[in-house]
Amino acid sequence: MYLHRNALLFVITLIVTTGVGCDRKAGSLTDLDDQNGVLIPAGTFIMGSNKVDSDNKKKEYGLVKPLYLDEHPQQKLTLPDFYIDKYEVTNSEYKQFIEGARYKEPFEWSQNGYNLKMTRLKITDLESLQWIVSEYFKLDRDTHRMSKKQLLSVISASWLLKDKLPVTGVRWQDANSYCGWRGKRLPTEMEWEKAARGEQGLEFPWGNNWDTEQTNIGDDADWEGGIAPVGSYPQNKSPYGVFDMAGNVWEWVSDWYQPYPGSKYESKDFGETHKVIRGGGGGVGHYSLSFFFRSAMRGYALPTEKSGDVGFRCAWNEKIK
Repeated sequence: MYLHRNALLFVITLIVTTGVGCDRKAGSLTDLDDQNGVLIPAGTFIMGSNKVDSDNKKKEYGLVKPLYLDEHPQQKLTLPDFYIDKYEVTNSEYKQFIEGARYKEPFEWSQNGYNLKMTRLKITDLESLQWIVSEYFKLDRDTHRMSKKQLLSVISASWLLKDKLPVTGVRWQDANSYCGWRGKRLPTEMEWEKAARGEQGLEFPWGNNWDTEQTNIGDDADWEGGIAPVGSYPQNKSPYGVFDMAGNVWEWVSDWYQPYPGSKYESKDFGETHKVIRGGGGGVGHYSLSFFFRSAMRGYALPTEKSGDVGFRCAWNEKIK
């Protein structure tokens, strides 16, 4: 069995590494990008908050970071117009980058079969294919009773579902590189917050009232791995029409985690060490508290870290010609 499994792992390696050749040409903005981008018009907006943890929720829930303080002071800021992706970058879009730029893939893809090549799978022997579907696609049935056509159909269906999921397991640099390859960039904190809150500084993208039905907070058994396809919650939309800016996955932005101008709050984590993440992920327990999904809430992580609930979207400045 040991030798047999090693032989099959060799087959997997061949499938992953010997696909159809890919164009190394850098990506560019297209009409499709323009359709999937949202113009955020120039003007003022409300950034941050002056909220305080008057009920001592930090202690009640055993949180490490004080609530609200790094959002101080609330202020009115002005930005020029810019564009931002209507949805988080998907696995399918990120795969174009992997293939086009010859970039390294997220580790999880090697564990769930998303990195395999259909051209190679079609010429793989039946026994190896049965093992692949059982081990990588976790099919809850006896694959030894399935034909090659059925197995390939299972793989295709799995890929179609994964195509629409936001890409996760990417470092800040990976997200930044993808946006650059597309002729875009990561949004700044200010841009992200304006796109999420609108000019009036809404608490959540859809309004000021918390509603667990409006977004994916990770306790919905309908979503494998706790992550939903982009756009699955039509009401989870900002005043500008940007989707999924609360819940599902956190999003990298360009900024270092620094105090806002005029802030009196001090943190050992401030500086050029952590990058900011926004929006709240599909967590459970403490992390499903409404606090984490507020549009003013600031999360942060080391730029070298990867997580199964951190993704990103891109921004850019000029309308696509």
